[in-house]
Amino acid sequence: MASLKDVAERAGVSRSAVSRTFTEGASVAPATRARVLAAAEALGYRPNLLARSLTTRTTGLIGLVSNNFQNPAFLEIFDLFTRGLQERGLRPLLVNLTDELDPARSVGLLRQYSVDGVIVASSTLPTAFARAFREAGLPTVLAFGRVGGLPEVDVVAIDNVAAGRLAAETLLSRGYRRLGFLGGPEGATTTQDRLAGFRAVAGDVTPRFAAAYTFQAGRDAMRAELAAPSEAYFCGDDVLSIGALSALREAGLSVPGDVGLIGVNDMAMAGWDNIRLTTIRQPFAEIVAGVLDVLAELLRTPDKAPEVRVFPCALVERATLRR
Repeated sequence: MASLKDVAERAGVSRSAVSRTFTEGASVAPATRARVLAAAEALGYRPNLLARSLTTRTTGLIGLVSNNFQNPAFLEIFDLFTRGLQERGLRPLLVNLTDELDPARSVGLLRQYSVDGVIVASSTLPTAFARAFREAGLPTVLAFGRVGGLPEVDVVAIDNVAAGRLAAETLLSRGYRRLGFLGGPEGATTTQDRLAGFRAVAGDVTPRFAAAYTFQAGRDAMRAELAAPSEAYFCGDDVLSIGALSALREAGLSVPGDVGLIGVNDMAMAGWDNIRLTTIRQPFAEIVAGVLDVLAELLRTPDKAPEVRVFPCALVERATLRR
């Protein structure tokens, strides 16, 4: 592999001139830049990012932290985040905090890799983790977190209370009266907020909580309802809805003929021909772009006050509710 020294000798410039040419924002004369780039192209030179970090004291690494790896929706979300970061010249470091209980240990893990910032992409990881990252001096953005109130960290998400209200309004408008709520883990802020919004419109429904945001958890939760099912259910996530749909079909019940279902997220699988789930769309691409914009601001101005950016959700009509 060609080295920085090789490029400098071929271009007839100093090594520092080569280094400045490949350092964003560094000052270098246009003629010098042109010679360096031509020499680098001829030699097939690529700058060593790890070596550069010793000089710039930045790594370009962004910790992408989550604990939702069993939810297929996060495959779409991670795809958007990793591509978006790479397009901005940053490098994602995927960190799995499933079963992690100690925020301090997670801070130590991220510091080991000298990340420049952190994206927490989770609705079930306690907010103490995002707060700990910020308090440790790491620019931190919480994606899909709770909105409302005075934020302790930057948050980019939908209003999950509004999503719950929309679900209840939709079910009532279709003539359903005995409504059920099948949510994710009871401690997740998304579950709490979606249930609060749902109850604000539908009344004091008795909720059932799934153990996790997984297909099997949704299937098991719906099986527990089959002795006396409601007319329609708001499932607090698409993957839970698909598990519930499987349990209903296995029991010989038709959807939406016997039981109606509405989910949240509008992940790709929800639109498959054998599923066709009516759901509330969470705009993943817009939320991810918003997170990356906020992160860019934090990297420029680390001491800026935390803010909340809220994106609207919308009904996506398919085939699991009666018209």
